Amino acid sequence: MWSNIILLGLATLQRLAEFVIAKRNTKKLLAKGGFAVGPPAHIAMIVLHVIWLAGLWYLAWNLTFDWNWIFAYIALEAARGWIVAALGSQWTTRIIVVPGEKFEDEKPFNTFREPNYIIIAAELFILPMAYGLWWYGAAFAAVYVALVYWRWTGENKGLASLREPPHMTSPNVDLPPEA
Repeated sequence: MWSNIILLGLATLQRLAEFVIAKRNTKKLLAKGGFAVGPPAHIAMIVLHVIWLAGLWYLAWNLTFDWNWIFAYIALEAARGWIVAALGSQWTTRIIVVPGEKFEDEKPFNTFREPNYIIIAAELFILPMAYGLWWYGAAFAAVYVALVYWRWTGENKGLASLREPPHMTSPNVDLPPEA
């Protein structure tokens, strides 16, 4: 039982620490002139994580766990730590674009466009699997993948609109003098 409290407590503290870091980074990026792109999926993702953790506390606190799944979860946490470190102050729960600032083109982003999404989906599945709660992990991973699809679709539309040339009707475009 104590090992479960420690394990679930660490998972909860890690999510809380990430939330604090993301909030701090978001404030910094917005102060630099950044703006959010895409749908407000981050709110749904935060709620999903809160429900996932609360459910794990309720369902798993007194179950025995399988160390093999715990080691897999720890490996995923290390990979996610690498991503957060690679992004540095650009890492947030939202998609914030700062005009003139480039996005990381280094590993792990040159291998997978959004490795964090893959890792989180795996985490949502693997930690419950450590307790034999495969159905719980599968359900939350599936909902998360649906949220990622919604977020990614909106994010891509928002980013594409930033790359399009300005339209002639835009008030920011100097029109040629009429002949």
